Amino acid sequence: MSTTTQTVQTGPMSLKDWGQLLLLGAIWGGSFFFARIAVAEMHPLVLVLFRVAIAAAALHIYLLIRGPSFKLALPHIGLFFLLALTNNVIPFSLIFAGQTELGAGIASVLNATTPFWTLIVANAMTADEKLSWNKLAGIGLGIAGTAVMVGPGAFAGLGGPVWPKFALIGASLSYAFALMVARKLKGVPPPVLATGQLTASTIIMIPVTLLATGGTGLFSASIPVWAAVFGLALLSTAFAYILYFNLVASAGATNASLVTLIVPVSAILLGIAFLGEHIETFELFGMLLIGLGLVTIDGRLFVRRRETVFKS
Repeated sequence: MSTTTQTVQTGPMSLKDWGQLLLLGAIWGGSFFFARIAVAEMHPLVLVLFRVAIAAAALHIYLLIRGPSFKLALPHIGLFFLLALTNNVIPFSLIFAGQTELGAGIASVLNATTPFWTLIVANAMTADEKLSWNKLAGIGLGIAGTAVMVGPGAFAGLGGPVWPKFALIGASLSYAFALMVARKLKGVPPPVLATGQLTASTIIMIPVTLLATGGTGLFSASIPVWAAVFGLALLSTAFAYILYFNLVASAGATNASLVTLIVPVSAILLGIAFLGEHIETFELFGMLLIGLGLVTIDGRLFVRRRETVFKS
């Protein structure tokens, strides 16, 4: 299905969409924590393989129990492999490789540039998701907020090798193109979409991983690392992608990409809840900027304010 024959929601999101966005941001915030544990013992490509393979297996079981049928994916095999490359294989590999050198803070800031790239790509490739002043201003506020939240850690991370930072930016750009591919699969139910994408990713990653590692040490990780791998695969991938594709279908590609602005907030809150970390003043200010950015992109308050002014 061509993007010109679809209608995509690009205006203000519903409360249900916002709920899904916040939940997805919380879940994906934990993915940086899981990945940081896993890459200490596991080759990045091996981690990608296990992440997509375990998630795909879980989703196939889900479809067998709950439906709908996976046969709905078969007419779109080519698009699923393209989506697998742009939304899993390339970005996961780049992120995990980058996290061997970068901390979660600077990685979160670079990952939060996804909405910026999505706006540019969507403006160039679609007819119904164009740049506007509120989207540009909101993205700027959101990226500024993530940078402020990381605070001194972001500036401390500016030294060292440059390639991990380009790897994270490359992953964000890949995600932007993936959202454009996902638009073409809008009619496919979200569970089938997630299962098809992760199945195609697994098929791609098996030979890639074997060629890169020689197949040695695939199962030699410790129990805590395997726990992190399963958390990454089942929670931050299988379940998260059902939410993600449902959000793309109901709220549009640009709105869905806003989840990357929430992820750093989620990561800090998880640290406070489970690691005994404390929130700083600059982190609160960063959260405020991100919230303001989301409201600006949504545009709902500006519309209501204009309506109030005109009525008065």
